[in-house]
Amino acid sequence: MIVMQSAAHPHPSGPIAVTLPDGTVRTYPGPVTGTEIAASIGPGLLKAAVALKIDGEIKDLGAHVAHDAKIAIVTRDSAEALEIIRHDAAHIMAEAVQELYPGTQVTFGPSTETGFYYDFAREQPFTPEDLEKIEARMREIVKRDEVITREVWERDNAVEFFTGLGEKYKAEHIGNIPKDEDISLYRQGNFIDLCTGPHLPSTGKLGQAFKLMKVAGAYWRGDARNAQLQRIYGTAWATDKDLERHLFQLEEAEKRDHRRLGRELGLFHQQEEAVGNVFWHPKGWTLYRTIENYVRGRLDRVGYQEVRTPQLVDRSLWEASGHWEKFREAMFTVEDEDKKVLALKPMNCPCHVQIFRQGLRSYRDLPLRMAEFGSCHRNEPSGALHGIMRVRAFVQDDAHIFCTEDQIISESIAFCDLLRSIYKDFGFEDVTVKFSDRPAVRAGTDETWDRAEAALKGAVEAAGLPYTLNPGEGAFYGPKLEFVLRDAIGRDWQCGTLQVDFVLPERLDAEYVGEDGARHRPVMLHRAVLGSMERFIAILIEQYAGKFPLWLAPVQVMVTTITSEGDDYARQVKAACEAAGLRTEIDLANQKINYKVREHSLAKIPVMLVVGKREAEEGTVAMRRLGGKEQESLALDAAVARLREEAAIPSS
Repeated sequence: MIVMQSAAHPHPSGPIAVTLPDGTVRTYPGPVTGTEIAASIGPGLLKAAVALKIDGEIKDLGAHVAHDAKIAIVTRDSAEALEIIRHDAAHIMAEAVQELYPGTQVTFGPSTETGFYYDFAREQPFTPEDLEKIEARMREIVKRDEVITREVWERDNAVEFFTGLGEKYKAEHIGNIPKDEDISLYRQGNFIDLCTGPHLPSTGKLGQAFKLMKVAGAYWRGDARNAQLQRIYGTAWATDKDLERHLFQLEEAEKRDHRRLGRELGLFHQQEEAVGNVFWHPKGWTLYRTIENYVRGRLDRVGYQEVRTPQLVDRSLWEASGHWEKFREAMFTVEDEDKKVLALKPMNCPCHVQIFRQGLRSYRDLPLRMAEFGSCHRNEPSGALHGIMRVRAFVQDDAHIFCTEDQIISESIAFCDLLRSIYKDFGFEDVTVKFSDRPAVRAGTDETWDRAEAALKGAVEAAGLPYTLNPGEGAFYGPKLEFVLRDAIGRDWQCGTLQVDFVLPERLDAEYVGEDGARHRPVMLHRAVLGSMERFIAILIEQYAGKFPLWLAPVQVMVTTITSEGDDYARQVKAACEAAGLRTEIDLANQKINYKVREHSLAKIPVMLVVGKREAEEGTVAMRRLGGKEQESLALDAAVARLREEAAIPSS
């Protein structure tokens, strides 16, 4: 039995009142569809409409409103519409594939953060030429403007139907759906697929702002023991302009890829014998230490105390903190000769509590700001590793502020100010904040979470930072703020965090003596600015495409000669630069100066000081800037003084 959505609906008769987002109430004589509501408001809204929101739930535009409700017409320029557009693009791609390559089975085809994909079962591999054909057929299907309708089927009928089509994967999936659940199918032209929706009213509503990107391997249900499928990825956007911007961003991202630049600039490498780890080369380690020392200096000036805690810690501490239950699968463990199980620490928090617990603390000691460049290890899946963006061995610029409940707001404001100042020094001024509240699986009581969430909201509001809600994404012991950077090509990176934790001090028995002479639990603020040092360096490499500002550049100045007659003077220039604290190298090779300039430009060295016989006689240098075509003649002392000023560490 098939129940069509367009069939007569068993809705109760009588007037229906709908409340629009602006508070306007409209009354209709009976159940009404989103299409009818949009049409009654105006032809412009009807043209832009793609879906209907009923009491906060997204439905097809043709869905009925059968009771008094708050509704909103979703238009294609909204974020909610973008997900629907991408989901429809996946269905249209699947329709195109089955038209062009009959017998291909379709499996799953969800939307993604920037587009969509669909997994197909087909003996013959898809080629780049096939992708061109599929994309062209997709554009034809959009022009056909096929009506998209939702159908509800009985489970056994749906299994029989797809089995008859030879769609064994689809039939298997439907067979695993509980018998009491509706089987929702969507039909467009001759194509029909299992889907919960919602979808656009017709294929024409998709528009032409999409592109197929690549083919990759995948396994049925994501299990390597199952059959291998072919996954076609695509991207889809609301407008052609958005698509062009995304494709430009991808092109720029490829040019800026930190893995390639890390290799070309001699910063680091990775290899199979140490998967998920980094081999830092001298230039890369210079960059690393420059960043670390800058952050250390900023923390020293605002009262943080740096500590160092063990790498291997007995499982009993992780059990007491709750991390063993939550993160056990991500921990690397070893067993010692006494059969004790030790874990390489995946985070620093429990160890910092152990330092806090040494000796009797007083309220006069608070706030206590404890920082560590903590070396951590996590057993990340090999498929999730990505250059130095995501590794198994990393260092966090971690710190924990132990404070009273009354100090949460002032400490949070101070941290937010520090964080924004540090980001600005690194060139990031577009920073947004997400408020992540309690997750489904968490430690602590609801009352504790109420207090923690209220305190953190009060803090971020007092700091004057606008934020968006990120529901259910808090840490298992407390809510958190996530600070998101936007880079030079418009990509967002979540780096810093601030978490309010009432739970861990309780679990690990941290306490201080209050002004009243009684024992109290401190509040623990978990905070990081950069997050993982490795990941932040990767972001910086891509932010600047390897062309670091002078204060960050591993090699700041290259002294190079025109002829060998300038060698002795070049050595004097190098010594003068180094005496001024500039990281300087020298090139005395017997090569033409144009060759040297090209080579050092490719190495992205910010400044070249070119010297020859004349410069040696006059005590000058010819200064060339990376990316510049002109050179400036300066007295050596003036050049060094200028570069020393330019290379000064920000906020020092």
